[in-house]
Amino acid sequence: MMRVLLVKLSSLGDVVHTYPAVTDAARAISGLELDWVVDETFAPLARLHPSVRNVIALPIRRMKRKPRETFAEMKDAVGMLRGGGYDLLIDAQGLMKSALVGVFSGVTPRHGFAKGSAREAMATWFYQVGHDIPETEHMVTRIRKLFAQSLGYPMPTTAADAGLVPDFANTGIRTRSGDGVVLIHGTSWATKTWTVEGWRGVAERCGAAGLGVKLFAHGATETERAGRIAADMPNVEQVPAGGLESIIPVIANAAGVVTVDTGLGHLAAAFGIPTIGLYGPTNPGLTGLVGPDVEEFLSTRDCAPCEQARCRIKPDFGEGPPCMADQAPDRVWSALARRLRLASLGSV
Repeated sequence: MMRVLLVKLSSLGDVVHTYPAVTDAARAISGLELDWVVDETFAPLARLHPSVRNVIALPIRRMKRKPRETFAEMKDAVGMLRGGGYDLLIDAQGLMKSALVGVFSGVTPRHGFAKGSAREAMATWFYQVGHDIPETEHMVTRIRKLFAQSLGYPMPTTAADAGLVPDFANTGIRTRSGDGVVLIHGTSWATKTWTVEGWRGVAERCGAAGLGVKLFAHGATETERAGRIAADMPNVEQVPAGGLESIIPVIANAAGVVTVDTGLGHLAAAFGIPTIGLYGPTNPGLTGLVGPDVEEFLSTRDCAPCEQARCRIKPDFGEGPPCMADQAPDRVWSALARRLRLASLGSV
């Protein structure tokens, strides 16, 4: 039996990108017991993987806002880490905050990305074993390699498998299949957004095909955009704001998903939901969708991917920079309809 402590604190997409490595390790090592340290915000995601024994949720984001109120919680969580009897630790994040969590855990040896591979070079000072895995491949592949090298098994040649196969009927996560289409329009960078006209075009085509549409909205900007997308469309439902506990079942029960480059889109792909991804400023070769039923639309502009949160071609674009506005809703719908086996519907 081997006990491993995984540190991957955030963010949503990064947590999802760690699933295939956990799947690999569980298949390669009989009797593996893996506990996951994660920010409490993303703990529901860590609990989704059936090979994770325990999830240790740290109030990291709350501690930044209210350090005195959360100090006792953090101390108790660290105490759990120290009493876990772990054989080794894998820091799959490569940041100072994740490295310090490793130090506080008292677990040795601590494995992580080597200098030049880690996101923050100083983090490597706190590892006993650093693995040189350059940022030239998709993050899913890099984390799979980190696990393989840390735990001593050959890097699998099979496709990445998120391994999200719990008993949905008993957990209440997935109650039925094919509950409409989810359009994931919210994202952290304005340059990743698609136009309201584009989203409405897909929603209209869904309605003509008899499909309901669901929209999430977090914060004032997304709520206002969701309202414009849904305006005068009876087939579009705005899902009330909530945490991941309420969002996860909606995605898990979707018939299909259209998404910009954001964490919830990665979760849809990991669930195996037919997922269409729209990419402009970011490179899907490094952080694209990973799943058995995905299709990505990339910008053909020479300036893309620029990896910038501000568009130098049209700084005042509002929503949907040129590289994203180029995506035509008819083409997006055709791809989605094909994956939903609705190809005969075509465009409307």
